[in-house]
Parts: sequence; structure tokens; C-alpha cells
Amino acid sequence: MVPFLVYGVLLFILVMLVKMTYQFHHLEKNNTEGSDASKENIGLSQGFIYTSLVLTIIVMVTYTWFLAKGTPYEGHLMEWLNIIVRLMHITFGIAWIGASFYFVFLENALNRTENVRDELAGNLWAVHGGGFYYLEKYKVAPKTLPKHLHWFKYEAYFTWISGFSLLFVVYYFNAKAMLIDSAVLDLSPAAAVGIGVGSFIVGWIAYDLLCKSPLIKKPLAFALVGFALLTGFAYFYATVFNARAAYIHFGAMIGSLMTANVFFVIIPAQKAMVAAAKIGKPVDPSYGKKALARSLHNNYFTLPVLFVMISNHFPSTFGHQYSWAVLAAISLGTAGVKHYLNLKEKGKYNVYILPASVLLLLAVSFVTAPAKPGECKEVVSFTKVNNIIQKRCVSCHSSQPTDDVYTAAPNGVKYDTPEDIVKKKDLIMQRVVITKTMPQNNKTGITPEERDLLRCWIEQGASIK
Repeated sequence: MVPFLVYGVLLFILVMLVKMTYQFHHLEKNNTEGSDASKENIGLSQGFIYTSLVLTIIVMVTYTWFLAKGTPYEGHLMEWLNIIVRLMHITFGIAWIGASFYFVFLENALNRTENVRDELAGNLWAVHGGGFYYLEKYKVAPKTLPKHLHWFKYEAYFTWISGFSLLFVVYYFNAKAMLIDSAVLDLSPAAAVGIGVGSFIVGWIAYDLLCKSPLIKKPLAFALVGFALLTGFAYFYATVFNARAAYIHFGAMIGSLMTANVFFVIIPAQKAMVAAAKIGKPVDPSYGKKALARSLHNNYFTLPVLFVMISNHFPSTFGHQYSWAVLAAISLGTAGVKHYLNLKEKGKYNVYILPASVLLLLAVSFVTAPAKPGECKEVVSFTKVNNIIQKRCVSCHSSQPTDDVYTAAPNGVKYDTPEDIVKKKDLIMQRVVITKTMPQNNKTGITPEERDLLRCWIEQGASIK
């Protein structure tokens, strides 16, 4: 009875918050002639309501998780949370990265010379979706601010919130299985989570201090020191967490830097510029320069973050012996590709950057190639293979898992029948034999000899006869 009462109260709060959100949105829309103070109060109220809405949803999800923990419904709940939060994260991320790409393109492609008024930094004609668009950028601010001014910030905030929630759903709620590898570093779940979250704070402090240092005026030196700092974090994560979690934390750390740039630098700078323009005071151009610099940093961060988002599907990267070096190299290569595109948008062409970046990425694929396998000295029977699968794999990968963490087969991979095993032979070769990333953290203690038998069986045609 108690759970139903709790859900009833939380649902009532949720409905009221949604209703208030609509009312304040309607009020803001019809308050174009109101005072600045009233508009600010409406904005603060909206922010409070949005925050309360998110917190209420988090409380509902957390309460549901505690109710389901240790029951047959836990695996089902975690899978659906994974789906929902991942979809939200991807959707908000697309909106944020799309806006970042567009505005950096706009900055790079501005016409700054032909028929440009003195108050403008540049303009751009564009055609899209069957229509023509004309955009102007002011050097500082227009003489009179428009009544409606769109702010790009919630895309960043909700991307980070959904990403951080996904980090909890996938890695922190199942820290023993998904985050910790005792062969790397034996940690308690609380310590592992604390290290992960704490590293984001340390990363921001270090990066922010770097941005405020004299190096910010020396782009090449700043980029080299920044890359060294990121490589240090990649190495740190690889020596603390399992390989997949290390990659995800690297991406989450960069994503946190990007969001903090928006929250602590870009939006405050824009608010200061708007406030000065409203009262007719000269706008300090340094605000715009600082915000633009951080926005440009975010633009370079995007491709490394996107790689990390999909990296858990490619164990040849995170499963390598020097996974941190692979991660650093791919981050550098993708950032190089973005630099080439940014220069191209400015009408500048560099003949070395793109080939060098592509060559670096190709070199990574060459270095991570599997070693030449040894000779198979016997024909491996399916009986031997099945014994290995039953002993090392089916505790998780079956219709009825017996594992203490997974109550549903991860990613729907099951080895219930010989046909199921044959159907997944390529996956077994990649995850179990080549990259050795399965079983997860080698929880079931598979031996090198058993991995070799699986390889020989697959190379011999994966026959079940």
C-alpha cells in the first residue's frame, strides 16, 4: 500500500509542476511589455520549476529502483531506464552539438568585408528548406535589444543531466560489474563512484585554470598542454576502472567541461552583455571574446565525445593493452578533422592537417590489429566449446541468468542452444578471443587455453556436428 501512496504523491507533484510550467510559459509569452524585474522573476520561477520537475522525476526513478532491487524486475527496469535515458541523451546531444556546429560555421563563414555596416562583425546569406535567410552578427550589441531573444543553453544542460543519469543507470548502479575491475584496482562501489564524480570536478578546475593562464594567448601551446592534460586523464581512468568504464568516464569528463563552459562562462558573459545593453551602457567586448573562445573549445571537444559515446560497441579500441593511448590518439585525430573543417569554413585550406589526422586514425587501426594466432594442433569439437560456454558465459548470457548482477541477458545475447552459439561466433571471436573483454572483468575466470580453443573452433568452421 505504501508504494502506491508514494507514487500517488509524486505523480500529483509532477502534474502540478507540468501545469505550472505551461502557465509560466504562457505568462512569459504575453509579458513582452513588462518590466525587466518581472521578466527576471518569471525566468527565475521557470528555472525553479524545471529543476523541481527534474528532481521529482529522479526521485520517482530512484524509488522505483530501490523497490525493484533484488527482485526479478530489476533487470527489466534497468534495461528500460537504459533505453529511455539513452534516447533522451542522444536527442539533447544532437540538438546541442548541432547548434555548436552551426554557430561555429556561422562565425567562420561570415562575410566581414563586403557592404558590412560599421556596427556589424559580418553577415551571411543562406538558403535552406526552401527559404532564404539573412543573418547578421553585431560587433558587440545592437543599439536596441529585440523583445524576443533566444538563448541556447538548455540543450547543453539537459544533455549533461541525461548523460550523468545514464552514467548512474549503466555504471554506478552496477558498479561491481560495470565499473570496477579488481585486476586493475580493487575498489568499493562507493569509492569508485566517488573517484568518477570527483574527477569531473578536478578536470574542470584544471581546465578552467589553463584557460585563465597566459597560455590562452598562445593557441598552439594551449592546445598541446590541453591535449597532455586530457591524455593524463585517459591514463588515470585506465588505471582505475575497467576499460569500457574508463572510456565512458573520459567522455563524461569532457562533456562536463563543455557544459561547465556554457554554465559558468558563456551564459554569464551573455547575461552581462544583455544587462549592459538594456541600460544603454557600453558592452565590454571581452565578455564576447571569452564566451567565443570557450564555445570554440566545445566545438573541438565534440568529435572525441561522439567517439566515446559509440566506443563501447568497438572492443578493439578499449580492449587494447594500451587503451588510454588508443583513446588519446583517436581524440587527437578526430579533433584534427574538426580543425580542418573549421579552417575550410573560413576559406583557409591546409594540405597537411586532414591527411595527418586520417593517417593517425589509420595507424590506430593498424596498431590495434590482433596478433597472428598460433597453430591449432587439433580439431576442436563442439562438445569442448559448449562446456566452455556453459562454464564461463551462460551465467549471464541465457534466458534465465544466474549471475548476481544481471537478471536479463546483456544486450539480448543468449547461448541457450547450439544454434545460438554458432550465430554469435563472430561476436565471440571479437569479444572473447581477440579483445578479451568478455567475460566482463573475467568474472568467471576463463583461461587463455579456453580462449584459444574457442578461436580454433571458429577458424575450423564453427561446426556443431
